[in-house]
Amino acid sequence: MTQIQLPEDSRHHAPEVADKPPVVLLMGPTASGKTDLAIRWHEEQGAELVSVDSALIYRGMDIGTAKPSAAELARAPHRLIDFLDPLESYSAAEFRRDALAHIAEIQSRGKMPLLVGGTMMYFKRLLEGVAELPAADAELRAELEARIQSEGLPALHAQLARLDPATAQRIRATDPQRLTRALEVCLISGRPMSELLAEQPEAELPFRPIAIALAPHDRAVLHERIETRFDQMLEQGFIAEVEALKARPELHAGLPSIRCVGYRQVWDFLDGHLSRDEMRERGIIATRQLAKRQLTWLRSWQGIHPVDSMGVDPYSETLKIVRQTCT
Repeated sequence: MTQIQLPEDSRHHAPEVADKPPVVLLMGPTASGKTDLAIRWHEEQGAELVSVDSALIYRGMDIGTAKPSAAELARAPHRLIDFLDPLESYSAAEFRRDALAHIAEIQSRGKMPLLVGGTMMYFKRLLEGVAELPAADAELRAELEARIQSEGLPALHAQLARLDPATAQRIRATDPQRLTRALEVCLISGRPMSELLAEQPEAELPFRPIAIALAPHDRAVLHERIETRFDQMLEQGFIAEVEALKARPELHAGLPSIRCVGYRQVWDFLDGHLSRDEMRERGIIATRQLAKRQLTWLRSWQGIHPVDSMGVDPYSETLKIVRQTCT
């Protein structure tokens, strides 16, 4: 087994991007096979894995998030998995802080970090930095959440479109978390969030990212894999997993954890709002919509290396990409 050799100065920061130590970013839509490929990288190349997934962070949410199994984690430990209670929240800024710390620690031992996941906003914030925006205002946030209940999300999205058209174009009217934050920033600062973001200085990275997009070239294959995996989750006890969450009175459908794809549909089923067949259908559709959004992000990513997850040997292809980039 021939492992990738890092440059001799890979433990130190350098002024030029080309001289900085490499970090592999293994991105891709849900159900594209990222976990299996990352585990092989760990076993054959000694890469140390950092998860980039906003759902895998939660404890007690294993089946519906397709979290690596205990056996898989024993073979290939993942950092930033299974460390947060579903009642708690975790921002992209916190992810960047934690990811940079893990990357630095891994590189200090001469190892290569491999970041694997599908939360594109986490990847974006890691590479571009975190904007200095007004802090959250609990009173205003409560007022906005009350308006969501009384007026509905479309009314808040319309207000954001008047205050900040550029940001409103990027945020779906069905995304309460990002919508309320964007409105909060506008109302506190008196300026569009898009303007504040444009003024932020570009972040200087202490590493050289090698971005790889793993996805099947045929969208129909991905849709089939998503449907098959959702059915497997149901067979493995996904409903019972959500029942256990629902038994905790402090958890509710408005939390970021419960709004994760699949969980909100099963939650609605347990509330009697959906039949089992409707829950299954909507869960699959929501997962496909997530994959579509992830692919949209990847298509716009500059300098990314696409790899067909259904190709002859995706591992060898990714290995070739990284070796060529490192030489």
